[in-house]
Amino acid sequence: MNTLRNAAIGSTVRVVKLHGEGAVKRRIMDMGITKGVEVYVRKVAPLGDPIEVTVRGYELSVRKMDADMIEIE
Repeated sequence: MNTLRNAAIGSTVRVVKLHGEGAVKRRIMDMGITKGVEVYVRKVAPLGDPIEVTVRGYELSVRKMDADMIEIE
């Protein structure tokens, strides 16, 4: 399974599926990350957390823990 956490800097990926349950999954969806949306990986912090991405025209920082729940292609 390929996740957002493993995506290369500068790449554009498409969300295939969101893993997780309840409030965590709902929070990710509320940030605009839903199935089928394209995500551009802008940069990663020096220690790897958080990951800065562009989704639906705005910048967003996602924790590694949350990025592991986002399956991409």
